[in-house]
Amino acid sequence: MTVPALAIFHLTKSFDRPVVQDLDLTIKAGEFYALLGPNGAGKTTILRMVAGLLQPDVGDISIFGIDARRDPIAAKRLVAWVSDEPMVYDRLTPLEYLEFVAGLWQVEPKKAQAKADELIDWLGLRPHANQLCGGFSMGMLQKVALAGALVHDPKLIILDEPLTGLDAGSARTVKDVLLGKVRDGVTVIMTTHILEVAERMAERIGVIKEGRLLAEGTLAELRTRIGRESSLEDIFLDLVAQSGETDAVAA
Repeated sequence: MTVPALAIFHLTKSFDRPVVQDLDLTIKAGEFYALLGPNGAGKTTILRMVAGLLQPDVGDISIFGIDARRDPIAAKRLVAWVSDEPMVYDRLTPLEYLEFVAGLWQVEPKKAQAKADELIDWLGLRPHANQLCGGFSMGMLQKVALAGALVHDPKLIILDEPLTGLDAGSARTVKDVLLGKVRDGVTVIMTTHILEVAERMAERIGVIKEGRLLAEGTLAELRTRIGRESSLEDIFLDLVAQSGETDAVAA
């Protein structure tokens, strides 16, 4: 039996209120999975817990069979995290930044240099490879951050709204890189408010609200659930609305 890329069991997290509530979720190796939900649904909190940036109150996270709570370092070695606000050092060039990140992951120097050159070319950063990141646009910074996330060849890429603020060209480049990684067997989990992107790119889609999974499946399976041929936007809005009606009845 193939080990899933990610298996979450009873995941729970509260701040001043419950944000993630008894969540179970399994994502297959080599899958492109889109996690959708309205603002405040808990998407970013879930991804931060998977990436090891937040500790759950309750629950277990397994990454390719590794218990992320018992062996967080081994789990993190398999994961890349890209947030909607790229965190790149202004006083470094893209090449220097990639060298720095590769060093943190203890990537062998010759391999790191070859990988950095590959990513710089793949993401169209070559003309800016030796310029300081402090003068870059949002789109350029996001591409540098993505390159930094990929420099250690992760098996699971987690992206929180990666296309926010990108122009059409930069967005196309990022999407092509992600799809290329999936073709190579890498698992991608992405949140996005751009439902057309999820509709075109994701193999399976999960819809959450108030930290609970409302539905998941392929687009065809979600269409079957609501009983008609619809766009992902219509499916998403129907599922969220139905959940509100159910909550009101339960109350």
